[in-house]
Order: sequence, then C-alpha cells, then structure tokens
Amino acid sequence: MVDSWQECMDYCISVTREAGKVIREALKHDVSIMLKSSPVDLVTETDQKVEALIISSIKQKFPSHSFIGEESVAAGAPSILTDNPTWIIDPIDGTTNFVHRFPFVAVSIGFAVNKEIEFGIVYSCIEDKMYTARKGKGAFCNGIRIHVSGQEDISNSLVLTEIGYKKDPEHFKTMMTNMQRIVSIPTHGIRSPGSAAVNMCLVAAGAADAYYHIGIHCWDMAGGAIIVTEAGGVIIDISGGPFDLMSRRLITASSRALAERIAKEIQPFPCGRDDEED
Repeated sequence: MVDSWQECMDYCISVTREAGKVIREALKHDVSIMLKSSPVDLVTETDQKVEALIISSIKQKFPSHSFIGEESVAAGAPSILTDNPTWIIDPIDGTTNFVHRFPFVAVSIGFAVNKEIEFGIVYSCIEDKMYTARKGKGAFCNGIRIHVSGQEDISNSLVLTEIGYKKDPEHFKTMMTNMQRIVSIPTHGIRSPGSAAVNMCLVAAGAADAYYHIGIHCWDMAGGAIIVTEAGGVIIDISGGPFDLMSRRLITASSRALAERIAKEIQPFPCGRDDEED
C-alpha cells in the first residue's frame, strides 16, 4: 500500500529546500520591505515569492489539496481549516530577522488531514537545519533524531518567548508582566530568537526547555507543533487546556509539569482567532 502522506512529506522537504535557496540568495541583495498592519509588521518581496513557489509546486503535484498561507491570507484568502488535506505555510518565519539578517529565519510548513497535523517541516535555512516530524514516527534534525530536555523544574529552565509591538498599551503591559513573572520565579532566563517555528524546534531539540506566545498564527505553529510532540514534548493552550491550532496562542515545553507551571504564571490578553471571519 502506498503511503500517500509520506509521499507528500518527501515532496515537501524537496520544495522547502528550494525555498531555502531562494531566501539565502535574497540575503545577498538589498531587501525590499513593505508594511502590513503596523510599522513593525513587515513583509518582503521574498516572502511573497517563496510562498508562490511553494504553493504552485505543491498544487501541481497535489491539485485537490487546500492551502493556508501567511501571504495569501494577508491578501484576503480565508484562514479556515477543513478536513481536506491542507498545507499550512509560513514562507519566511522570522521576516524581521530576515530584514536585519539575524540568523534565525525559517520556512515552516505543516500538513493537516481531518484537522490533525500529519507532519511538519521547519527549515532554518541560514543555519541549514532541516527539522522534520511525522505523526507517530519521531522528530529529526538533518536526519538525526532529537528529543526534548525532559526538564520538569521551572527554576532550572531556559524559557523562550517573543517581545513584539502591541498597539494596546494594556496588552503590552501584560506581555511585559508575564515575562517578569517567569524570570522572577526564578528561571535561568528568557530568550527571544525571533522565529516561532525555530523556537519550537529549539524546545524539541533540548536547547531550550519551554516556549510560550500570545498573538502568533496557525502558520507560525503548524510545522513546529508536531516536531515538539514527536520529540517527546508537550503543547497546551496558555489556559492550561488543550492546544488549539487556530487560537493564536500556545505553551510548548519539555514536560507537562513545566507547561502547566508556566500556564499558572502568564495572564492572557485578547488576540482573536485565525478562523474568525472579519
């Protein structure tokens, strides 16, 4: 029997490598920057070029499949997850990093069937690290199996999050207070690499113990989510409940005890959902 999802995954890896080449080549030249919703919400010609490359390549091979892409959604396409095989694509996760040539820039693709993620690919293309995971088959970096640290004690943990612009001053205050609460437990510290997909892979590989974020999108999370869980990690909602891909928020950690401890500390602020109609 042909494993059709494995065929999809193998093809996705090859397309992702091609996308990474485009990104690395673009970094040799001046980066043309455009704005989305705010002065710090950036998009580049390379974001759009890479997404077009990925979607056109996959559509040619799998014409019946559906797509949710960051730049497609920005251009007005819906962000609704159905039971149909669906590719969830972030062409450049870490666009601000890309603009500044900060070296954590990733192509992130998650593949969902019946609303469940079957496999994830995250290619940290400047580092040339290809993270992959298939449901039930483990997580890998450049073909070598990876595992979370297994850390359960938050006081011995390195935690990742992101510090971003918040238009609402109360949301900004909550974001900063959450960081203060985590650091003051105390923990070993907080780091902000600038790419949600890379952050999840760092947890999966045991280089960090946890990552939390409020306000990201399904395309930021879909590729890395299964890589974390297949590496033995845990993903939950910031409330402590089950992870919801469309919720725009998550905690990933090396153990359930650590994830639940972070959930007790951080306070939410409204960020909407990806599947909400405008």
